[in-house]
Amino acid sequence: MGVDISHKFDRKANRRAPKSTDIYLRLLVKLYRFLNRRTHAKFNKIILKRLYMSKINRPPLSLARMIRFMNKPGREGKIAVVVGTVTNDLRIFKIPKLTVCAL
Repeated sequence: MGVDISHKFDRKANRRAPKSTDIYLRLLVKLYRFLNRRTHAKFNKIILKRLYMSKINRPPLSLARMIRFMNKPGREGKIAVVVGTVTNDLRIFKIPKLTVCAL
């Protein structure tokens, strides 16, 4: 007689594709899947994982926080990539020059 195998912990809970039917999101996923497969860069893997996330798990990023992140040493002239919404911050009157890619 065989041994009964317990399958209650076999579920993989991470997403493999976005649940949204937005065609532009699907195109971005297709692009970053290709880049992840071909380049093996950690950046592409992280962006792809974040594109799979639900809207609740992609919180907005305020302009003040982005300015604070980009003012750290060694980040001048770099491109800030955000998977989510960048919101305006009325408390900031002087905005430095930033290059932002919001997906």
